[in-house]
Amino acid sequence: MITRTMSSKYLHIILLFASSLLSGVLCLKECTNIPTQLGSHSVRAQLSAEEVNALFEESHSHMHLTPTDEATWMDIQPRKLLNKNNGHQEEFDWLMLYRSIKGSGLRPASVQEGNDFLSEVSLHDVRLATDSVYGQAQQTNLEYLLLLDVDQLVWNFRKQAGLATPGTPYGGWEGADVELRGHFVGHYMSATAKAWASTHNETLFTKMTSVVDVLYTCQKAIGTGYLSAFPDELFDRFEAVKPVWAPYYTIHKIMAGLLDQYTYAGNSKALVMLTSMAEYFSNRVKNVVQKYSIERHYTSLNEETGGMNDVLYRLYTITKDEKHLILAHLFDKPCFLGLLAVQADSLSGFHTNTHIPVVIGAQMRYEVTGDPLYKEIGAFFMDIVNSSHAYATGGTSVSEFWYDPKRIADMLTTENEESCTTYNMLKVSRNLFRWTKEVAYADYYERALINGVLSIQKRGSQPGIMIYMLPMKPGSSKAVSYHGWGTQFNSFWCCYGTGIESFSKLGDSIYFEQKGSSPSLYIIQSIPSTFNWKSAGLLISQQMQPLTSTDSALRVSFIISSNQSNNQASTINIRIPSWTSLDNFKASLNSQKFAPMLQGSFISITRNWASNDNLVLEYPISIHSEQIKDDRPEYSSLHAIFFGPYLLAGITTGDWDAKSGNSNSVSDWISPVPSNYNSQLISLTQQSLNKTLFVSNSNLSLTMQDTPLAGSHSAVQATFRIYPQDSKTKHYLVSSHKTSNGSKSKGTTTDAYVMIEPFDMPSMVVTNTLSISNTKGSDSTFRLIPGLDGTANSASLELSTKSGCYMSTGAVDYSTGQKLLVLCKGSGKLRDDATFNRAATFIPVDGVRQYDPLSFVAKGQKRNFLLEPLMGLKDEFYTVYFNVGA
Repeated sequence: MITRTMSSKYLHIILLFASSLLSGVLCLKECTNIPTQLGSHSVRAQLSAEEVNALFEESHSHMHLTPTDEATWMDIQPRKLLNKNNGHQEEFDWLMLYRSIKGSGLRPASVQEGNDFLSEVSLHDVRLATDSVYGQAQQTNLEYLLLLDVDQLVWNFRKQAGLATPGTPYGGWEGADVELRGHFVGHYMSATAKAWASTHNETLFTKMTSVVDVLYTCQKAIGTGYLSAFPDELFDRFEAVKPVWAPYYTIHKIMAGLLDQYTYAGNSKALVMLTSMAEYFSNRVKNVVQKYSIERHYTSLNEETGGMNDVLYRLYTITKDEKHLILAHLFDKPCFLGLLAVQADSLSGFHTNTHIPVVIGAQMRYEVTGDPLYKEIGAFFMDIVNSSHAYATGGTSVSEFWYDPKRIADMLTTENEESCTTYNMLKVSRNLFRWTKEVAYADYYERALINGVLSIQKRGSQPGIMIYMLPMKPGSSKAVSYHGWGTQFNSFWCCYGTGIESFSKLGDSIYFEQKGSSPSLYIIQSIPSTFNWKSAGLLISQQMQPLTSTDSALRVSFIISSNQSNNQASTINIRIPSWTSLDNFKASLNSQKFAPMLQGSFISITRNWASNDNLVLEYPISIHSEQIKDDRPEYSSLHAIFFGPYLLAGITTGDWDAKSGNSNSVSDWISPVPSNYNSQLISLTQQSLNKTLFVSNSNLSLTMQDTPLAGSHSAVQATFRIYPQDSKTKHYLVSSHKTSNGSKSKGTTTDAYVMIEPFDMPSMVVTNTLSISNTKGSDSTFRLIPGLDGTANSASLELSTKSGCYMSTGAVDYSTGQKLLVLCKGSGKLRDDATFNRAATFIPVDGVRQYDPLSFVAKGQKRNFLLEPLMGLKDEFYTVYFNVGA
């Protein structure tokens, strides 16, 4: 029972969290963040310290002992490191601890060479095509990284170290009073290291080096190896199992950032700092194990620790220090990994992004030690998430948690798919692919990258604008959710950190190399880019022909050039995606058709590549649907729609009833939007009270609205397809000049009968009563003529059913929200001809919204839907799943 003294803010947040649960009851799981509510970053960020403590104490009321009573804990924990002969504590021995964990007298295993693993290629050798959506995403992210100020980023670190603090700290989760402060700076170091490797932008190099230099000064000033933006008192609370907001989560980000600065940017100072941090925290863990027990340490891991095991395993591969390996083992969460080891789908109730990084660390344990158990853990985890807990995007989680398997349908909210979870699931799938070469993992990577990652960023003119959650609820918008779009300087959520990393490393999973005597390359993503394959002496340029909804094949080309003199044959293996078919697959080499060798799900070509060899592959591509991951019969009709790997969302404020008829073929009820339709997209404007107002389809009626912002749902509502009733009529509208707001005006060049179709309601039309109908007839046709008031490049719309009657605003000076009317000449409302003519005259301009090249029309029960790739939507309202019925 929540006490009555709790604030209304606290109650609101908990109710928001609870509303997403199927049962409406918060479940408590010992092996997770305790209490479960506090595991949610969204909830935690809004609570005061008093509210956190109250909730924490309440959640522990079922326990017989209070975990914060240190004397009691010391008495009940039996496994202290005591000398059996005299009862005194022995000198701590890391190797002895390792043997007790492993149950043997063996020393830690040596690093595995992993000869069968595919090797990552260096980001320094991959360059994205700047005109691709990936290159645009990378550039937008780079601009944000350059925009951030060093002094503001490190302000809290300097404060903690007792140094002078020029400037002011950033806000949001990097605020000076937020316990998670500093986490974004760790991500910033990782992101800038990868972005620099991907671009070699020297300004970025200078900025990221400055951050490392300041943090080095801070660590030296503290003098213990500790480095953080918050005091070490937070770790006292962590070790005492008292309420605290995930201090190791933040430390992992800082350590990972330093490791990436060393690995990608060669900053040796960062490695020194990292090993000093590892020494400090190994001493803290040693103290907990010595003073209490190893079980006490494992209990404290119920507070989120990020990927501490992962970064420590990675550090061990560099230092070969056994202490780092053993410390990594101590951050493998046994109570969670143990469930996966026995292949139990017990994810329900776990905080998603607390535990995916633990699995990634377990995967690194397999790479380091060769223990096959941890390979199986990763594979089983990926299988159960992908088969039972994933959305069509490839993402997972609802309000940051997992719930019952194959029960997705009634969990579609605005708080789905935390962006951090997609970032981390990509790591899991990437590792599995490198180990197994199973194309299903590469397929997953493609799906989640295109639909999950590219969907969270506002690309182009707004660097630093990203989202926390990717809504799945029918009628959702990325802009209208609990968090909405973030801000450049006052958000810094966990998903901002993983976001800047995701867009810094878009080139890291296109190419993988098979080490061996004969060079072999695996190309697993169709991403326009170049790769300098040094071991084979080849430069590979990958291009993808622009794809449209009317295309039947995705055309990918490779220009392969030798950059050194050698006669060595090398092999290129290219993934055959699961969404295509080999029935109509085509391949040509230097314009000559050929049938390439197939190796499983890869096209394999071995040859002595000549300069400028041109390989072209054409993958058949089509529309297909996918049922929601819910095994209850009542939800069997819910499907997502794909065009190849692209998830198509319907632009709608909530309708989701599709109409497939009796056909089993998706193409019978979904059809492409012809590319020439863009030329028919018009917005109608008028000047009133010194403002430009736009005709808008608002709730199935026409009103005058303010100039819409690009990417907004208002832009959708203010765009119409105006086309001639007679297909033989040509050039009824023609571009003339730009208006004062930058739009191109279109003037009439002929007297034509036209139909007016709302942009997001294909095949529906505006009627002569100015309503919206799905039935076309004589009452849905307008006579389009030059504007009655004689204004250049203007137009008027006369009803086809009643001569002398026009679409009109009914006034010449009016405000936003004015409803359009049908007025006839000589009517009582506007007797003055000049006033009447002006109110019935509009300036047609280019539509403020255009069709995406991958636009489709889906038939609906009450209306049709415009489908577009989810990754391209900004503030529009959409639905991902459709209720497909006869």
